[in-house]
Amino acid sequence: MLNDHAAGIDVGSTRHHVAVPEDAASPCVRTFDAFTEDLVAIADWLCACGIKTVAIESTGVYWIALFQILEERGFKVCLVNSRNWRTAPGRKTDVDDCQWLQYLHACGLLRASFRPDQQVCAVRSLLRHRDGLIASAASATHLMQKSLNQMNLVLHNVISDITGKTGLAIIDAILAGERDPAVLSELRDPRIKNSKEIVAKSLVGDYRTEHLFTLKQSLASYRHYQELIGECDREIERLFSEFDSHPGSGDVPLTSGAPKRDRGNKLRFEHTNLTEELRRLLGVDLTLIPGFGALTIYNLIGELGRDLSAFPTYKHFVSWMGVCPGNHISGGKSLSSKTRYVPSRAAHIFRVAAQSLWHSQSALGDYYRRICARLGRQAGNTATAHKLARIYYHLLTTHSEYDEAAFAKENARLEKRRHSRLHKDAARMGYQLVPMAAQG
Repeated sequence: MLNDHAAGIDVGSTRHHVAVPEDAASPCVRTFDAFTEDLVAIADWLCACGIKTVAIESTGVYWIALFQILEERGFKVCLVNSRNWRTAPGRKTDVDDCQWLQYLHACGLLRASFRPDQQVCAVRSLLRHRDGLIASAASATHLMQKSLNQMNLVLHNVISDITGKTGLAIIDAILAGERDPAVLSELRDPRIKNSKEIVAKSLVGDYRTEHLFTLKQSLASYRHYQELIGECDREIERLFSEFDSHPGSGDVPLTSGAPKRDRGNKLRFEHTNLTEELRRLLGVDLTLIPGFGALTIYNLIGELGRDLSAFPTYKHFVSWMGVCPGNHISGGKSLSSKTRYVPSRAAHIFRVAAQSLWHSQSALGDYYRRICARLGRQAGNTATAHKLARIYYHLLTTHSEYDEAAFAKENARLEKRRHSRLHKDAARMGYQLVPMAAQG
C-alpha cells in the first residue's frame, strides 16, 4: 500500500458512493446525496476518517463541485478517467466501483488527469461557453439564409457573408419594407466584387409574409448572440487582466510585419491589445508561429494554462493529446502505430491550426503539403498538429522566440534527397544531368 489514507468516490448525478479503508470507519462505504450540504458532509466524514488523498471518477460534470470542495478542504484529489481503471470483470455496482477505486488508489495504480489551476479553469469555462455562443449564432445565420432561399433571394451567391456590412444592411432594408432591387443594390459596399447589377438580380424574389417573419426573428436571434459574445469577451478580458505578468514579458520584442488576422469570430477586447496581452501573459510572442492567431493561443491557454511542467517532455505532451503515433508492440514486433483516439480540445485546436497551413508559404506550410501528399490529408493533418504541438511546447517552456531559420537544415536535407533522386532517375533512363552553370 502506497497510500494508506486513501479514499475512492464513485460520482453520480443524484448520489455519490464513498469508500475508505476498512480500518478507518465502520461501515467503510457510505452513500451521500448530490446536494451541496451532502458534499460538505463527505468532506467532514473524510476528515474524521483521517483521509489525505481521494480518487474521484470523472463522470460528466457532476464531479466538479465535489472536486472543488475537497480541494479547498486540503485533500489531494486524483481525478481519474474511468477507462483507466474499469478493467476488472464483475465489478459493476456503485459500491463495488468505489471500493475498487479506493483499493487501486491505495496501491498507487491510478494516474491523475491533467487539470490546470482554478484561475485557468475559470477562463476555460468562458472560452468554451463562447464557442457555444458562436455555434448558436451560426445556427441563426443558417436560418436567415434558409428564409432568403425560400423567397429565392440568392444573396449568398453574390456576397461572401450575409452577416457582413452589406448583407445586414440589405436584410434590414427588406424587413423595413423595401422591395426594389435597384434601391437595395445601392447598399452594396464598394469592396464587394460583384457589381450592383448582379446584386440587384439576386434580390428579385417571391416575398412571402411567413418567410419575412422567420427572417426577422432569425436576425434578432443573431444580433442577440452577438451581444452575448461581446459581454463574454469583456468578462474574458477582465479575467485575463487578473493574471500575473510573466517575469520576462518586458524583454519580448514587438512582432515585425503585419499582424495576423483572426477571421470571423476573433476576440474583441476593449482596453487591451490581443498580441500585447499575450506577451504579458507568456513572455514570448507565439503569434509568430504560422497557423497561430491570437484566438488560437488564447484557447490553448484556456485548455492548458501557462505552465506545462505537468508534462516532463514534449513526448508526454503530444501523447496526452493523442497526436503522436501509437506504440503497440508485442513479441518484439510493432503490431500497430495507429494514433489512438483522445477526445482532447487542445488537440483539436492544433489540428485546426495545421489545416490553416495549406496555403501558407512558410516552412511549416511546405511541410504540411508534403506530408499530406505522402500520407493523405487526415494523417498529414495529425502529423502537422504533432509538429505544431512540439514547437508550442518548446517555445513555452524555454521562452525562446520562433525562428524560421531553424528549418534551413531540414530544407537542405530535402533538397539533397531531391537531387539524388533526380540523378538516379536520369541514370536509370540512360541520361546524365548537367548543371546549368557547367553548360555556360
